[in-house]
Amino acid sequence: SKLHHDRAGNPSSSSYFHQISSLCKHGEIREALRLVKEMDFRNVRIGPEIYGEILQGCVYERDLCTGQQIHARILKNGAFYARNEYIETKLLIFYAKCDALEVAQDLFSRLRVRNVFSWAAIIGLKCRIGLCEGALLGFVEMLENGVLPDNYVVPNVCKACGALHWSWFGRGVHGYVLKAGLHDCVFVASSLADMYGKCGVLDDARMVFDEIPERNVVAWNALMVGYVQNGMNEEAIRLLSDMRKEGIEPTRVTVSTCLSASANMGGIEEGKQSHAIAIVNGLELDNILGTSILNFYCKVGLIEYAEMIFDRIIGKDIVTWNLLISGYVQQGLVDDAMYMCKLMRLENLRYDSVTLSTLMSAAARTQNLNLGKEVQCYSIRHSFESEIVLASSTVDMYAKCGSIVDAKKVFESTAEKDLILWNTLLAAYADSGLSGEALKLFYDMLLESVPPNIITWNSIILSFLRNGQVDEAKEMFLQMQSSGIFPNLISWTTMMNGWVQNGCSEEAIIFLRKMQESGLRPNAFTISVALSACTHLVSLNFGRSIHGYIIRNFQHSSSVSFETSLVDLYAKCGDINQAEKVFGNKLYDELPLHNAMISAYALYGNVKESITLYRRLEDMAMKPDNITFTSLLYACTHAGDIVQAINIFTEMVSKHDMKPCLEHYGLMVDILASSGETNKALELIEEMPYKPDARMIQSLVASCNKQHKTELVDYLSRQLLESEPENSGNYVTISNAYAIEGSWNEVMKMREMMKAKGLKKKPGCSWIQIKGEGVHVFVANDMTHIKNDEIQRILALLLYDLCSE
Repeated sequence: SKLHHDRAGNPSSSSYFHQISSLCKHGEIREALRLVKEMDFRNVRIGPEIYGEILQGCVYERDLCTGQQIHARILKNGAFYARNEYIETKLLIFYAKCDALEVAQDLFSRLRVRNVFSWAAIIGLKCRIGLCEGALLGFVEMLENGVLPDNYVVPNVCKACGALHWSWFGRGVHGYVLKAGLHDCVFVASSLADMYGKCGVLDDARMVFDEIPERNVVAWNALMVGYVQNGMNEEAIRLLSDMRKEGIEPTRVTVSTCLSASANMGGIEEGKQSHAIAIVNGLELDNILGTSILNFYCKVGLIEYAEMIFDRIIGKDIVTWNLLISGYVQQGLVDDAMYMCKLMRLENLRYDSVTLSTLMSAAARTQNLNLGKEVQCYSIRHSFESEIVLASSTVDMYAKCGSIVDAKKVFESTAEKDLILWNTLLAAYADSGLSGEALKLFYDMLLESVPPNIITWNSIILSFLRNGQVDEAKEMFLQMQSSGIFPNLISWTTMMNGWVQNGCSEEAIIFLRKMQESGLRPNAFTISVALSACTHLVSLNFGRSIHGYIIRNFQHSSSVSFETSLVDLYAKCGDINQAEKVFGNKLYDELPLHNAMISAYALYGNVKESITLYRRLEDMAMKPDNITFTSLLYACTHAGDIVQAINIFTEMVSKHDMKPCLEHYGLMVDILASSGETNKALELIEEMPYKPDARMIQSLVASCNKQHKTELVDYLSRQLLESEPENSGNYVTISNAYAIEGSWNEVMKMREMMKAKGLKKKPGCSWIQIKGEGVHVFVANDMTHIKNDEIQRILALLLYDLCSE
């Protein structure tokens, strides 16, 4: 009160105060300080409020040096100023805003009165510099001291909860907000929505958002960002539409968030619409917005659009250049990326660790070891070798180029190893199926006190699966759960794919059910793996269930991979009509889908339909590939149509200028041999640029056997055993050939050879799926089936009936 009386009674002081306040707000601190000196010269009283305004000006400009000079002057002027509550609070706010933690904490600890402003300053500082737990402890202590957090404190507390993913603490803050009546404040409510979004509790985020009486753009953006961060990209796009309907003008944050959502979901049209909104609303193509648009076009592969945006961005920085270079690399345009690097140097911009990491990625993608080594040499020359991001890229490059030894050397030479670097080498071992090395590295991590994350566990699991160690992979999966890390979508899908690749498709289906029970929703790749499992099991019931799931959950995002997998599934499960129906309802005209249908017809020996579909490809100017011709030749082989096979094989070379692979030659040898054209088959083998494989020789053995060419059978048998001496099927084929000839001594010799090598004929196997009971597998001479007694009784009755007839 005395302060206000003095100001009112001294117009000169009041006049100076207003001038200094105005200058500080406009960033003219030097001029404000000149007026302070003038006041001092004229003996005009300089009250605490003057110093408070100067300190506030230093806050605006983050001018630590000037603020410290003012602090020194305050101390020089004595306790009247230095111990003034207003000045103490202003000093604390100044140091907090300048992120001077030690000074701010020291001042805070010596405060006689800790008011809401001082608490707001110290909590805000801790939150801003990442001391989130400290910020939350401050909130608790503030309440214990009877100081009620206001609408400036609560948003920072919410931000700390979001950063820590502490939704449980956030709910407590939410309870305080309701009790204190702060829920109607749009900034508080927006911070709550943002907190719930960062914690992944989107239902609560939406509930808070819906209860805001007058939502501003900050509230809309908070929920939108939450959706994108949690992979709910479609919801974010819908929110933009709702926001515009309510007449809320989108900001740069809005557009940038929607562009990220569009890029994540591959939504080209949605991204273009966001770009159009930016133009219509007159949002300047500055660095921030321009970078978001550029990033979108690079991610969806529209590199020409990205180039156009790049040229129009005002004030391009290193981030902008790196984005376009990365875009080129993602599209495999390495030469363009290298050219941009040269242009970047001409603009006097130096490469940073991101540029060099991108170039390392280019080397990895193209398996260009020389380029990778050049980038590594540049990094060493310019002292970048200690950059952890670059070290990870270098390890990945060497691994992708097949040099695991060099990858390990880079890893070991890096002094400061972070979790990403450990995971990069672990992933390299996993991709190579080096499960032993991966496991050793995993234990080294634990010894170095580096806590493994979900990526670490996924890599270990993959390494076992790649090496065929399914039991070990399952054990690691269970250990991961025991350690408190819950499997994510990649974990479940990796396990499922591993089961399928290792012939355990029924386990893959079981894992799909367990994954859904855990609350995770399968993505497109998971569904494709599940369909593959059903195909391997020849399980029509499971396949139909998954098809239904696709219709219910992926009707707006169905992909060619779904349709291709479904055609393959139905064909191999004996329902060619349903395969044709899926193909007929296709949304895409792409080669893999056509190949799947041609392969389906081939499986049924429908040569005419296969050829018709092949001709349709030509009419659509769609170039067939190796898979197309493999399926066509298989159809001809299956149907015994030697004329069509020769025509297709000839067209492949003369019309489409394609080089037949070993599989194509194998199918031609098979059809020639099975049609009795043994000499032509032998001629083809002589002419082909490959060494014949066991399958070709087996075909010739069978053909010669039919034609009683005993000497040739002898010669081919030796060739067959030399090519695959450990394949029991080869011995059986030769034995059968000699048996037909009546050469029983040779048959006995084959059996003795198998016995000496410890080889056994693989028993026949069949299975049937019974609703409610799962899959029943039957193996020749196996007596272990749960219903074996019942099966044997029925077989005995059938045998009796047959004998009676």
